[in-house]
This record gives sequence, structure tokens and C-alpha cells, in this order.
Amino acid sequence: MAFTLEIGEKAPYFDLPATDGRQYTIESFNDDRFLVVFFTCNHCPYVIGSDEVTRKTAEKFAEKGVKFIGINSNSKHTYAEDDFDHMVARMKEYQFPWIYLYDESQEVALTYGALRTPHFYVFDENRTLVYTGRGVDSPRDASRITVNDLDRTLEELTSGKKISVPVTNPIGCNVKWEGKEKHWMPADACDLV
Repeated sequence: MAFTLEIGEKAPYFDLPATDGRQYTIESFNDDRFLVVFFTCNHCPYVIGSDEVTRKTAEKFAEKGVKFIGINSNSKHTYAEDDFDHMVARMKEYQFPWIYLYDESQEVALTYGALRTPHFYVFDENRTLVYTGRGVDSPRDASRITVNDLDRTLEELTSGKKISVPVTNPIGCNVKWEGKEKHWMPADACDLV
């Protein structure tokens, strides 16, 4: 496995429970033209600071066939608020326009090579990765955003253009791994890459 999924690779399979009470696989989204899979959580200030920007992007591109899928892979033993019950409560409170999946085993995060929360992966009609990295350049403070990489990528993708910047560094908290052998960074790290 590469350190993180590389441009041109296919979307890895998953089979995960969602906050809406359903179970989803990658095939559940076969009717959607494009997919944005992003690793997120409940507690991270970079997620909280950019969720409304992500909402606007998801709503903007929904009519162009773009489906957003959030995946929480964080260990509930590191932050209790990242457990499934808190996921359900957060979706009920905020009504985000994406499916919110729980990767309790963290196997999906490992397969994708998720590094941060948030970390975005954009897939085309063939479920080939065309973009990976950050959503915006200042996810913790939306008032300081000057570049929206996710919005630009989806604009290019849905317009049939080549993705001008296919890879950026995700900015946010590191994924909170269950065992030390899976930690790529300190468990309490929540800094910029």
C-alpha cells in the first residue's frame, strides 16, 4: 500500500454503517457521477472550522452529480466525542449534506492512506482518483480562506477540464489511530503539514 492513495488509483472498497441507520458500500453510489470521499470526525477544530465551507461546496455541486461521503475513522478511545453516538447527534444537529460513515476498525482509513481530518479524495466517473489533499487553505478559520482547492477541483471535473492541481497537503488533525503501530504521527498532533 502506498502511503496515501495516488492519482490514477481506483476508489478502494468499503462496507460501513452510516448515521442514517443504513449500511453503505462503494457500490451504493454507482448512480452518482462523481464521488468525494473525505476523512473527518466530530472533534477536530480544522473540521469544525471548515464544515460550513464543505457544506456549501457539497450543495453547489450536488446538481452536477457529485456525492459527498464523510468517513470517521478516529479512535473513540482517543476522543470519546468521536464515537458513533456523537456522529449521529452531530448529523442530527447540523444536517450536513453528506453520508456520514463510521470506520471503527480503521481499515478503510488505512486502505485510503488517510492522513488528516479533513482529508479529501475526489473520484471521476470511473472511480479513478483525480484529486487528493486539503479542501481549503485555512480550514480552522474560514475567514482566512484564500484558496478553495476542493471547489476548484470540482469545477474543473464537472466541466470536463484537466485537474490543474491534483495533489495538495491535507491540513488538519492527524487521524487518531487505535494502536501505536498505526500511528504515523503523535496521537495528540493537530498541526499543519
